[in-house]
Amino acid sequence: MSPHQSGALYVALSASCFGAMAILAKYAYQDGVDVTTLLLLRFSIAAAAMIGIVTLQRRAWPRGLNFWLLAAMGGIGYVSQSFCFFSALEFASAALVALLLYLHPFIVTLLSAVLFGQALTRIRIITVLVALLGSALVIGADVSGQPTGIALGLAAAAIYSAYLLTANRVMRQEDPVAASTVVMAAAAVVLGMVAAVEGPALPHSLAGWSAVLAIAGVSTVIAMVCLFIGIQRLGAADAATLSTLEPVVTTILAAIVLGEHITTVQAAGGTLILLAVIVLARYGQSSAVRPAT
Repeated sequence: MSPHQSGALYVALSASCFGAMAILAKYAYQDGVDVTTLLLLRFSIAAAAMIGIVTLQRRAWPRGLNFWLLAAMGGIGYVSQSFCFFSALEFASAALVALLLYLHPFIVTLLSAVLFGQALTRIRIITVLVALLGSALVIGADVSGQPTGIALGLAAAAIYSAYLLTANRVMRQEDPVAASTVVMAAAAVVLGMVAAVEGPALPHSLAGWSAVLAIAGVSTVIAMVCLFIGIQRLGAADAATLSTLEPVVTTILAAIVLGEHITTVQAAGGTLILLAVIVLARYGQSSAVRPAT
């Protein structure tokens, strides 16, 4: 298996883990957890576990500028992107907000060409457009919203694009496990300050805590580490395009776990995304970032 194909598998696993988070979050919310507390618990638990892993395995911690870039990715990037996303939901439909967020593969692909000189190959352009179309079909047709909601949704996409592009630069030199740990820890610190002002809303039962732990372990630790490995092997642009598997996984899990109905249009959208992923994984030219020597 080539590095490009293994990188694609890592991103697919990451997207699957991220895709499960929406389902797990429903159980946490039903148990009394609010958004801020869930994010705080998610990153705090994940960071604590990852710090232990990095320490035991004696991995090299990021230093200098890379450390501060990673800290900014977590403390500023993740927190502000989450704020924009959830605030946008107050002014626009969930489908429109999600669709705006999934503009990020297109943004990252274009900016990767400008900033990093990545080739805009025919396969890369076609797959990102097909994945974007598939995402629109999977997410749904209710795309109503006020200008404020649209602006916040676009801001969320722009911030996440900057996050991925920064990761593309940092992962040239850093260990993905240690790097993701810094991101998680920084996010936990900032969210802790926010929760201290608002007051936490903790789970009331074992079911709620189980959902929180699953989000921390599966949808944060595994998801983020695999994403960083994928970016290291593929580059941010292809990793972003492959990440459009996430809404497909969410839709399938919602049907299996929550009994939600999958429409013909959603199935068609999922098929387009899968087709884009297969083509990019099989025929896309790797633009992996190489560790510094």
